[in-house]
Amino acid sequence: MRRRLSTLLAAIALAMTGLVVLSSTTPANADACYTWSRTLKAGATGADVSQLQIRVAGWAGYRTNMAVDGSYGPQTTTAVKNFQAAYGLSADGVAGPDTFTKLYGLQKDDCSPAHFSWTEVDGGCGVGGYSGGSVSSSTVKANLLRAMWRAEALRHRMGDIPLRVTSGFRSQSCDRSVGGSGTGQHTYGRAIDVVPVNGNTTLCRIAQAARYVSFGTLLGPGYPDHNDHVHVDIRPDRIFWSAPSCGI
Repeated sequence: MRRRLSTLLAAIALAMTGLVVLSSTTPANADACYTWSRTLKAGATGADVSQLQIRVAGWAGYRTNMAVDGSYGPQTTTAVKNFQAAYGLSADGVAGPDTFTKLYGLQKDDCSPAHFSWTEVDGGCGVGGYSGGSVSSSTVKANLLRAMWRAEALRHRMGDIPLRVTSGFRSQSCDRSVGGSGTGQHTYGRAIDVVPVNGNTTLCRIAQAARYVSFGTLLGPGYPDHNDHVHVDIRPDRIFWSAPSCGI
């Protein structure tokens, strides 16, 4: 009896030890939006890499319009390193438990980043929603998610100064009604217009910081019709910046 009890206690101790080891090597706990199940590093591919890229693309560096392609290459490594450094983590370029835990803390259950919301970026002209654009509603939302995460990077880079999106997605009819072409980047969900909150910073400071957060297009003060906001968008394979009043 005593021997069986000793054996049982030893088994329990071993199991508890195993659980401790498991918890220290598992990437992170389940998350309501997205959960990574493995550590990611250079050479990895897959949908989990794409999900990581969506969230760290804003840290890829100056004049880098980072692709979300599911391939963990040099740009992704750099973006992860810069993200880690910006949030006080060990900057090794490998996305593991600490990196995922920080990302979980930054995203809400609906996958939007902590300081921006879907209600800021949905349909303009008082309509709401994501239909009537140049692409499907699902593509619009996927593009807006990428834009919001880059805006989150912009906000943090500026010292967590609050920013506000004044225009996100527009249907084609809405875009035409405000003087657009009807097929501009807002109709794809790729573009957002950003302003400071309560005069806490300047449009020029926003424009200057936006050069470092993977926005391919940047239009601000001094560019026609952009003196009251900074337009940024994530259209692929393009770098075009113009904010003459800000020296850009």
